[in-house]
Order: sequence, then C-alpha cells, then structure tokens
Amino acid sequence: MYDEYTGKPLAEGAPVFAAARLGLEPPRYCAYCARRMIVQVSPHGWTARCSRHGELDSKSRER
Repeated sequence: MYDEYTGKPLAEGAPVFAAARLGLEPPRYCAYCARRMIVQVSPHGWTARCSRHGELDSKSRER
C-alpha cells in the first residue's frame, strides 16, 4: 500500500495533511500501485482515475 498524496510506501505514524484528512484534497497517487492518477477538480468535488485500478470520487470518500 502507498500514500495517496506522496506516492511513497505507507509508513506507520506518517503525517497526513489536514486538507487530505478532511477530504478537501484529492489523492494524487494510487494507493495500490503508486501510479500518478489523472485528477479533475470541479466546484462540486473531484475525481481521480488510475489507469490500472479505476476511478475514485469525492462523493464515494465522504465520511
């Protein structure tokens, strides 16, 4: 597993940016393969697409 914001392997206790924690910042890297994703931001949310693992959107990430 990889960090969605830096693309580096996940490390226990690694800091998470406040905007990412709140769901305001879209992920830039795939959590499964660390490939850079295609990200589109709109006034209503964001979508991020990995060429291998599909698409995420801000609506599916709401808590």
